[in-house]
Amino acid sequence: MRQDKSVLVITHLSQLLDIVTGFGGFIVPLLLWLTQREKVLAMDEHGKSIMNFQISMFIYAIVCVPLILLFGVGILGLMLIALLCFVFPILNAIKASNGEPPSYPLSIQIIK
Repeated sequence: MRQDKSVLVITHLSQLLDIVTGFGGFIVPLLLWLTQREKVLAMDEHGKSIMNFQISMFIYAIVCVPLILLFGVGILGLMLIALLCFVFPILNAIKASNGEPPSYPLSIQIIK
């Protein structure tokens, strides 16, 4: 295994493809994690964190959709999810470049 912080940073920042493509923020980190987890030190930990965060945000978004009918609460939830999906990949890319472990709050630990 090699230590390659740049691949970890790219993996975190690739989540921002959701802003451009709408779906690439899940597929690209998943592919990077699956292909590099045996080659790059700490990729497995970072990849699992990213996937848990992406899946959790998707679940929260699905829950917010019916809540839109309930006084517009779902719109606030979706705006909060969008903000989290923009800020935390950037923060964790910085952490990865410093050699720190990833931290995604509100993530459901689906992949262990």
